[in-house]
Amino acid sequence: LSESLIESELFGHRKGSFTGALADRAGAFESARGGTLFLDEIGDLPISLQPKLLRALENHEIRPLGSDQNVQTNVRIIAATHKNLVQQVTRGSFRADLFFRLNVIKVYIPLLRDRIEDFEDLLYSFCREMRVGFSFGAIQAMKDHSWPGNIRELRNIVARASALFPGQQIDQEQVRSLIDPVSLPLHTEIGRASCRERV
Repeated sequence: LSESLIESELFGHRKGSFTGALADRAGAFESARGGTLFLDEIGDLPISLQPKLLRALENHEIRPLGSDQNVQTNVRIIAATHKNLVQQVTRGSFRADLFFRLNVIKVYIPLLRDRIEDFEDLLYSFCREMRVGFSFGAIQAMKDHSWPGNIRELRNIVARASALFPGQQIDQEQVRSLIDPVSLPLHTEIGRASCRERV
């Protein structure tokens, strides 16, 4: 999204504030009033919008695009990122004051391979949804996979199995054909994508 559209999504806009703004629109902060606002990929927020977000968090008020009046807000913020915000602060691409304003409680979501005890529950949930089954040998073979794409990759494999082998129980050989042979190295960003930091 362009910066103006991101700002509109967060803070809302007034009719005529930009091309295509045909009516007033409440942004995420107003829509989440009294509740929780989840800001995904906060590390990608343009540097020019970071002071406005900081002001909203510090003063509990926003100013919609095209308005000359502030609007009081009341939301709990949860932010997530796959980027290292400390490194971004050091490089100057993320404001230190915004980082420290957000950095109250950190929750690290482990990679799928680091919580293999949850694997079968996740697998069975996807299998029920997509009406597909896996043999014991197939499940063991899947547990041996490194899962660089984490839960998204697991869900895609179950969807692939449902599409390619409808009505069949998937065996160990079929699992090998379902797992993408172009596996990314474990140290890539995608490999860490689900080890998201929520602050």
